[in-house]
Amino acid sequence: MSKNYGPEYVRAIAPYQAGKPIAEVAREFGLDEANIVKLASNENPFGVPESAKQAMTAAATELGRYPDANGFDLKAALSKRYDVPADWITLGNGSNDILEIAAHAFVERGQSVVYSQYSFAVYALATQGVGARHIVVPAKAYGHDLQAMLAAIEDDTRLVFIANPNNPTGTFIPAAEIEAFLAKVPAHVVVVLDEAYNEFLSPENQFESAEWVKKYPNLLVSRTFSKAYGLAGLRVGFAIAQPALTDLMNRIRQPFNVNSMAQAAAIAALNDKAFLAQSAANNTAGYQQFVEAFEKMGLEYVPSYGNFVLVKVGDDAGAGARVNLALLKQGVIVRPVGNYGLPQWLRISIGLPQENAVLIAALTKALAG
Repeated sequence: MSKNYGPEYVRAIAPYQAGKPIAEVAREFGLDEANIVKLASNENPFGVPESAKQAMTAAATELGRYPDANGFDLKAALSKRYDVPADWITLGNGSNDILEIAAHAFVERGQSVVYSQYSFAVYALATQGVGARHIVVPAKAYGHDLQAMLAAIEDDTRLVFIANPNNPTGTFIPAAEIEAFLAKVPAHVVVVLDEAYNEFLSPENQFESAEWVKKYPNLLVSRTFSKAYGLAGLRVGFAIAQPALTDLMNRIRQPFNVNSMAQAAAIAALNDKAFLAQSAANNTAGYQQFVEAFEKMGLEYVPSYGNFVLVKVGDDAGAGARVNLALLKQGVIVRPVGNYGLPQWLRISIGLPQENAVLIAALTKALAG
């Protein structure tokens, strides 16, 4: 008789499905890796900034030793940038790590977590991983309905996840709406404001949420170096929160969870304003390139504030999978989002102008076929 190992709530987890790697697509479809365009994982199309490469080269001389477990230099750089004390910062192995740590630090088995329909898949995984109860609030225009989320908070709710901009839909919540929400959330509920795509916001939509942390002891702001800073492969994220929260986070955080090269690269990237400006400018132009093409094709899309666009590629439930396969056969990797309950849609990352052009041509052909 076989034995079921582990708790039932862990066995019920469906593992996270990452975007297909270029090498896998090349093997599967007999394609040349050099000709494959990957627009699936919201990565920075410019890759790692030169400043970070130089910092990693210098850090490589010390790889025989453990990294700084407390990330002193990186925390100092973040402390200066966001004008908060260093002990208000928690480092993570990517922002995914921050989200998981938050769930383990603040939620007991059986308590509830609130998040929105069509929000980042890791919120559900983190909730399930601690045996908590999911309260999934229906989306409003594919984004967060903050009034409904506030109303959904129950006595046993300990955590609320908000993504702004949201992945995979690209929707955005203005600052005033978020602050009004924070003012009404019960003090015992921790709000995780996930800002993985913040750097792609236009200047008129930018606001400094770290300032809210000083006012709301139950707010935790999560950020990442994986997107605009081009360090996805190094896995560096961080949280900003008051010490009552960071103390608990650091009790659970794995020692040495951010490696030496990642810490060095993150410091360099954080201070590389030219690279960040280049990335933002390319994203703005690429978004316009996509929008014009989708409108010409007559495709519905969700206006996006991130570095990707969610586009509807058919009316039947198999549309997303079918068009995705047709794109893969042409050497273009995008992200189907059927696992989010959006089987008719694809999420397409914004790449370099020539990569975007390849996608547009391939999508036109796939839809015609």
